[in-house]
Amino acid sequence: MSLVTPSPWTLRWQRFSAASIRAFHVYAGWLVTISWKRFFALSVLLVISAALLQNIPPFSWSFTQQVRHPAAATRPQPPAPPKATPPADAPLPAPEAASQPAPAASKARLGLEKLRKLGGDIHVRIDETGVHVTASPKGAASASSAPQGAAAVISEDGIEVRVPAGTDGESVRAALEEARRALQEAAADAREAAREAKQDAEEARREAEALAREAAQHPAGDTVTTHEVSLGEFLPSLAMFWIVASAIIKITYKQQIQAEAQAAQAVEVAESESLKRQVVEARMAAMQAQVEPHFLFNTLASIDHLIEVDPQRASQMQKNLIALLRASMPTMREANDGAVRDLGRELAVIRPYLEILKVRMEERLATQIDVPDGLLSAEFPPMMVQTLVENAIKHGLEPKPEGGQLTLKAEIVHGKLAVTVADTGLGFGRAATAGTGVGLANIRERLQLLYGGKGSLTISENPGGGTRVCIQVPYKSLEGAAA
Repeated sequence: MSLVTPSPWTLRWQRFSAASIRAFHVYAGWLVTISWKRFFALSVLLVISAALLQNIPPFSWSFTQQVRHPAAATRPQPPAPPKATPPADAPLPAPEAASQPAPAASKARLGLEKLRKLGGDIHVRIDETGVHVTASPKGAASASSAPQGAAAVISEDGIEVRVPAGTDGESVRAALEEARRALQEAAADAREAAREAKQDAEEARREAEALAREAAQHPAGDTVTTHEVSLGEFLPSLAMFWIVASAIIKITYKQQIQAEAQAAQAVEVAESESLKRQVVEARMAAMQAQVEPHFLFNTLASIDHLIEVDPQRASQMQKNLIALLRASMPTMREANDGAVRDLGRELAVIRPYLEILKVRMEERLATQIDVPDGLLSAEFPPMMVQTLVENAIKHGLEPKPEGGQLTLKAEIVHGKLAVTVADTGLGFGRAATAGTGVGLANIRERLQLLYGGKGSLTISENPGGGTRVCIQVPYKSLEGAAA
């Protein structure tokens, strides 16, 4: 049979898995040992460290890339300067030449139309001294050769207007004022447009100078691009994920450790109780091994004596001994196994035992068994009642010359099964054959191991003299128990 050798990658993976598991347990164990206050402080420190590291190398860096374009690529040209504004004394454009005439020019044109309606020719001259408007009859030369009798209208700012005689001067003055205002508005608009054009030309000049400087720094066709690479953007998110995962591990791992500790403690307690139970059962078996041969020998001797003097009683005593041995052998095995049996099987051992003792003690022993049939199926530990009966006869009734009565009673008291063994003997601890109390101590230990605080053994004075011993255990009926 050939063995399959694992591959190197498999061995490496196994070593890595084992190392990862060990590291996890070490980290989880460290998390459990620290306090929550220290955990929160370390979490804040981790978040701050992640925020600082995400903007410094090796988590963030930048590099410059120079790209050469084809030679046919043309350099951007600066914008052309705006056109010069026409002089103020240039003739106004015809209505059909302008798509959208300015409002001021329209007003000036309307004012001149009003002057023409007055009659004659209207001459308007604009120079550095102001605006001069001259009116003359149709066909006349100019304002300087105006016919005599022409009226002269002078405006407030010194503009002289000559009109034919008979013309209303106030109408001419009003028309002149309207035309003057329109021309002043047009001049103001022209100056504003010239100022804006100058600003645009200055901006275009600065842009052209910037383009010229860039062209001088880099050869024709080259473009410089700066790239910034940031790998630390994930650090704050990773830090928050690590903190949340650590908190979950701290909670769950601590619960797991506590559960394992409780399980180990429970196993230890169970093992300890099991050992105690085995010790107690061994003591009971040893005591039974010591008692049974002595009782058996005495019974056989009594049978041998009765065969000669009273064969009928000897036969009855032999039958009781056989019944006792048939019932007590399984009881001893179950006691050694720590099992629990019903009260009826316990009485199956007690009845032949008492009958044998009644033959031996004759009229000195009177017995009474008061156990209802409904309680014969109740759960009860083996050999406890037998031990109480043996103690009552050996240390209470047998040492008393006149003997006495033994009473066995079972009843339900406050939901528990109470089994009482009472005798009218010398009393507890008063006989010369009084034992060391090991049997009663073993019963107490067995009750504690089987039922905890729910089982008890009490010893008291019997009202009619003697001793009264009561065992109380939780009442529980065993299915299939013999009545």
